[in-house]
Amino acid sequence: MTEATAIRQQETTQTTPTIHYQVAMSQPESHLFEVTLQVKGWQTSALDLRMPAWTPGSYLVREYARQVQDFSAEARDGQPLSSRKLSKNHWQIDTESASEITVRYRVFANELSVRTNHLDASHGYFNGAALFFFISGLEQHPIQVTIVPPKPDWHVTTPLPPVSGEIHTFEAKDFDTLVDSPFEIGTQQIYNFEVLGKPHQLAIWGRGNANPERIIEDTKKIIEVESQIYQGLPYQKYLFLLHLSGSGFGGLEHKNSCSLNYPRFGFRARDKYNRFMQLVAHEFFHLWNVKRIRPEALETFDYEQENYTTSLWFCEGTTSYYDGLIPLRAGIYDAKAFLEGLSKDITRFQTTPGRKVQPLSESSFDAWIKLYRRDANSDNNQISYYLKGAMVSLLLDLLIRARHENSLSLDDVMRQMWESFGKEEVGFTSQQLREVLESVAQIDLGEFLQRYVDGTDELPFNEYFQPFGLQVLGVEDEEPTPRLGVKVATENGKETIKFVEADSPAGRAGIDAGDELLAVDGMRVTAEQLSDRLKDYQADNTISVTVFHQDELQTHSVKLAQPQPSSYQIVPVDSPSDEQKKRFTDWLGEELTAIK
Repeated sequence: MTEATAIRQQETTQTTPTIHYQVAMSQPESHLFEVTLQVKGWQTSALDLRMPAWTPGSYLVREYARQVQDFSAEARDGQPLSSRKLSKNHWQIDTESASEITVRYRVFANELSVRTNHLDASHGYFNGAALFFFISGLEQHPIQVTIVPPKPDWHVTTPLPPVSGEIHTFEAKDFDTLVDSPFEIGTQQIYNFEVLGKPHQLAIWGRGNANPERIIEDTKKIIEVESQIYQGLPYQKYLFLLHLSGSGFGGLEHKNSCSLNYPRFGFRARDKYNRFMQLVAHEFFHLWNVKRIRPEALETFDYEQENYTTSLWFCEGTTSYYDGLIPLRAGIYDAKAFLEGLSKDITRFQTTPGRKVQPLSESSFDAWIKLYRRDANSDNNQISYYLKGAMVSLLLDLLIRARHENSLSLDDVMRQMWESFGKEEVGFTSQQLREVLESVAQIDLGEFLQRYVDGTDELPFNEYFQPFGLQVLGVEDEEPTPRLGVKVATENGKETIKFVEADSPAGRAGIDAGDELLAVDGMRVTAEQLSDRLKDYQADNTISVTVFHQDELQTHSVKLAQPQPSSYQIVPVDSPSDEQKKRFTDWLGEELTAIK
């Protein structure tokens, strides 16, 4: 290296700003994180700070800036610097030629979810998007974070690497990585384990009946099964961060970790434990599908506004299909339990009227304004891209398997998406996704995608299940219930109509969600009694339904309709052929007779 080159590199180092955050929590009971941002080497007259409005993996503008308070800035000598807000999430500081700026602010944190911040006397948890500003133009710069725990026995857990020689200090290579790295500060229990030669960690906060040893053993199986699909693990180490809460549920994926929230006493009952392991399988599957294999619109994140894509059905729905399949392959439950779970999903799908209104691609696109903002009409005009995406992924898997006698499957689609897009993190378009699906299926899928992704045609489950010796049957109560078309719940001593199905007898009669149900044919009725009361009538009978509508007493004349299935079940076909039996076994790894 020449002397001139060395001088230029030294000058570059001296003039490149450094970014350092300190996060303290001196009074955790206040729910306030105390954040200090120090920028050194600043050279312009203004410093612009912006708070993300959403976090990757949760597609809703959450306005994290609303929790920021007590914002101030000063120069190195302690001289205050003037600042102003230019928009809801944009602060601008007049630096007045100061090269070292210190910014202080506090963030209220009292929402325990995987996508927000939570601080109390027991722990502190935060997501980067909900706590840190990014500096316009410096998004690719490394960022150091120092944590100041409030108590000596509190320790720090995060997927970020520690800075050598510094206490509780970690470094993110850029802002995207900082956002992608949750922090847990407290007395969480830490369990280390190894899978396929790589270190893993389970951190558990909260009390409950979780059995760490059992969870780790089953998690190891899930990791191994998913690694087989993609032929390796794309990380050096991985963190599972589990919050045991009163009644929460959810997960958020990250490149080298995931955050999980689950009811503290939800681990003893077999079905509840299986649901937890599906959550683990789901978030772990995301480290490939979404975190690395992602739509073009999410290749580069715009943290200040919506990032639209029609492919969330593949990101989340396909992952949802696999979160049921992976524990089966891992031996956590059997094919009968898998199909029972799938039957429940089909029931939810078939009893959601919005499936006939909103296409799957539109559901993906409109995630920002619909999925997380449900109202009394949501089931009438929308369908979850998680739910229908899983159903369409099921059909695609069965289609590919049937055409190729299980020598090819949706696994091959995922591997090809990984090779083509995930390894290099190149965003895919909907057309490129179609091309990969068709290259594996070896058939034109234009009509399939038009009908079931871009359209609202009913999904032909039996057509795709038949080659595997299965069928879907609607199940009615032993005593059929004539259809009224409402869902009622008891709230604060009142029988509140929570949902009215569009074009149902109740809907046509003018009964509204929010009405208080009082009586049927002049006799008081509760939410618990309604179904039994309706069994006393036949389809086409006319009944009177009395409600309070905005405090006005109203009585509606309602003509009941034909009963509808209350649930759907996947069962074997009558007299399955040897070919059907073989395809079933090659798909789910068990004999078809095992599910009877």
